[in-house]
Amino acid sequence: MHRDTLFDNLVAPARIAAGLLLCAAVLSQGCQQPSQLERVQRSGELTIITRNGATAYYTGADGEPTGFEYDLAAQFAAFLGVDITVKAAERFPDLFPMLENGAGDLIAANISRTAERRRFLRFGPHYETVTAEVVYRRGEPRPVRTEDLVGNRIRVIAGSSYESLLQAAKLEYPDLQWQTISDGSIEDLLEAIDNGEIDYTLVDSTVLRISQRYFPGIRRGFSVGQPQALAWVFPSGDDDSLLQKAREFFALVSQDGRLAALKSAYFDSSDEYDHAGMFTFMQQVQNRLLDLRPLFEQTAAAHRMDWRLLAAVGYQESHWDPLATSPTGVRGLMMLTLRTAEQLGVSDRLDPEQSIDGGTRYLKDLIDNRIPKRIQQPDRLWLALAAYNIGFGHLEDARVLTERRGGNPDRWEDVSQGLLLLSKENWYTQTRYGYARGYEAVRYVNNIQSYYDTLVWMDTHSHPLLAGHRITEAPTPALNP
Repeated sequence: MHRDTLFDNLVAPARIAAGLLLCAAVLSQGCQQPSQLERVQRSGELTIITRNGATAYYTGADGEPTGFEYDLAAQFAAFLGVDITVKAAERFPDLFPMLENGAGDLIAANISRTAERRRFLRFGPHYETVTAEVVYRRGEPRPVRTEDLVGNRIRVIAGSSYESLLQAAKLEYPDLQWQTISDGSIEDLLEAIDNGEIDYTLVDSTVLRISQRYFPGIRRGFSVGQPQALAWVFPSGDDDSLLQKAREFFALVSQDGRLAALKSAYFDSSDEYDHAGMFTFMQQVQNRLLDLRPLFEQTAAAHRMDWRLLAAVGYQESHWDPLATSPTGVRGLMMLTLRTAEQLGVSDRLDPEQSIDGGTRYLKDLIDNRIPKRIQQPDRLWLALAAYNIGFGHLEDARVLTERRGGNPDRWEDVSQGLLLLSKENWYTQTRYGYARGYEAVRYVNNIQSYYDTLVWMDTHSHPLLAGHRITEAPTPALNP
């Protein structure tokens, strides 16, 4: 007999006996399987099932995952004391089978809690209320009622709540027709609207608010159906331990303001976004950035920076115009002053390569050497950008005022309020460097954040403009929304 087989024959009965003894020891507890919550906590990981997209989950500029659903779920994982992992579904219809097959612990993917879905899905607490919006292309007649959709090219995600809404509308309008896609995303549909491939699609109001910055050619038509709640989906069955913990989590983050702050960060910024300005931005991506991108990439690589950040700064400064000149004599793509250019060794401010390199070295010096070492990212970057715009001395004045008023001088959110005080006499008279248009610095940083986010999103989603596909005829801006 083989030695390993002999060993197994001798040891196996002992193992069986030990297992029986162990089961007997816990017989009073039913020898039951661990609950879903216990399994998550024992494994040390919460696995969410989601989809890649602007409102759910995507890779950010630093290569780290981000997105509203991801960030919210990451907070839930921290609440449970575990790490978070992601399983991304390739198609929307794949989400629910993946959950039932045990691929993850919950679905976090902007799922509408419809009456039909509640019959076979277990939903958690709702965290947002949305409406389904008809989207059309700017410059085309705006649809205002369901009958306006009849006879037009409509496309929606297969198995989505939007398809259910159209099916309900078809009872009243039998001629209503549409196409469905099962292997595409909301972004694909919005791009199809933007380039005139289809006439209409349906998206959630939150998705539309975010997407308008990335697809400036889309517009809202009208709302369809009743408002719907968004919620996570949990596995069906008798075990609701993880769901109950989620109820505790949502009660906590709703009360302490974290949920509101997260929604504001992802959904509110686009409300303040200038669609006409964004339309110009997209035009300049095509007309100017494509030629300048190699310079931004080379400079970024040389200084270990993100080229999309440098490009965002360049657009804010000059709209990527190498010959730009301000009334005060600031010149070039990165709008360097003569003094700064001389300090940086830039001999020709109108040379785009020198300008980008000089501006990059100036910004990097602010980030690496001037901003206090204790300040972490991203606050460190936002403060450095404010200093790039307004001057380091004025930034320090704003930080001093921030601290005097009980704010945190190391947080951009607090310092941005301090910057606003630099144009108010009763405050700037208390500072070392005096008056400054601090509100311009705040707007400057906010704009760069928006341009940067847009370029990151376009880059990670291979947007046709940023990918180098020139569009010969850009859509004409409409006078009316």
